[in-house]
Amino acid sequence: MRKNYKKLGAYIQEVNIRNKDLAVDRLLGVSIKKVLMPSIANTVGTNMSNYKVVQKGQFAYGPVTSRNGDKISIALLEDYSSAIISQSYKVFEVIDENELMPEYLMMWFRRPEFDRYARFRSHGSTRETFDWEEMCEVELPIPSIEKQQGIVDEYNTVVNRIKLNEQLNQKLEEAAQALYKHWFVDFNFPITEESCPELVSESPQLIGKPYKSSGGAMEYNEELDKEIPEGWECKRFTDELLINGGGTPKTDILEYWNGSIPFFTPKDVMKSYYTLTTEKCLTEIGLLKCSSKLYKEDTIFITARGTVGAISLAGKPMAMNQSCYAFIEPNGFQYFGHQLAFRSVFELKEEAVGAVFKALVTKDFNHKLIVSPVKEIKGLFNEIVSPLYRQMKTLTAQSLSLFEIRSLLLSKMTRVDDELVVK
Repeated sequence: MRKNYKKLGAYIQEVNIRNKDLAVDRLLGVSIKKVLMPSIANTVGTNMSNYKVVQKGQFAYGPVTSRNGDKISIALLEDYSSAIISQSYKVFEVIDENELMPEYLMMWFRRPEFDRYARFRSHGSTRETFDWEEMCEVELPIPSIEKQQGIVDEYNTVVNRIKLNEQLNQKLEEAAQALYKHWFVDFNFPITEESCPELVSESPQLIGKPYKSSGGAMEYNEELDKEIPEGWECKRFTDELLINGGGTPKTDILEYWNGSIPFFTPKDVMKSYYTLTTEKCLTEIGLLKCSSKLYKEDTIFITARGTVGAISLAGKPMAMNQSCYAFIEPNGFQYFGHQLAFRSVFELKEEAVGAVFKALVTKDFNHKLIVSPVKEIKGLFNEIVSPLYRQMKTLTAQSLSLFEIRSLLLSKMTRVDDELVVK
């Protein structure tokens, strides 16, 4: 055993309480992302009395590791007082929290080194398992409870900042979506001299007022089967946003070369509107073989296969693979184009409910009819939401840096000394 390392078995004990009285009805599952999340299992007709109860501060993990790739499904229940989980999971708890903090232990389980260890120690012919005996053999440094608390506090500071950034981004995204709906769905965009010259010449007091609510002229469009503002048009989605695929790069890709070029795939879509890092990059050899164009920052990427219909903006110049489409707003109003794509692709997927919708193809976008506003209104919208998008990009970049710090803190857990906690 390494110096200062101790076997986990001396600090934990298995718990096996069943939901016999059906007192707990919150069913959770253990994700490979190390969290307990609402279960999507079909439980109709299932006897829930056999399910295991997990209490706040207890752990649950899935012993079977052969179907989880390189991740171990293990999590600490923190958000609820109690929940039930499948009988296939193991439940355990820390014996004495004055010796080992559950939050500190969960940090150890989040380390990629633990995942590699558990996969290496898994055994079995039909399926590999990391059983309870192997869990008890896990070795880890267990410093004083004061040091554990300091490590956990520092880690939580970073994690909470990441969560705050995600919440702020969510609010900014909702604000941009609400404004788009108000202007381009409810048609209550502000009246301006540029967009409504005739209306303003007759009634200058209407400048800045919402168009439809202020009596702005509407006209019936047969193709859309609804009224739209006078002067607006019905267009195909691919007439409003130009679709791009592979091909010889028009931009000199070498001017961006610094050892690698981000290569966008469906796996790279982030929760935020922006994608700043990618799982894959073009190496020098891949650069010579790649037929994809290099797309500029703020290009709209829509995934066609894999995570179908997910949308992201390029946070920097990127290439992409054949499982994605790149869309360009020809007038440079990419934020308007992004909101249009966001709403249109959602409708395309909704229309496919009940079918096996495995991919988006070019004809899906060609057949999609949309309302095309006058250029002045699109430009004004783009200008107004631009600060929101810039802030979203900044917050996303901050979170990426914080993820790196979080990983660094986890990697430093092997050092049981006074330098472990950075003041």
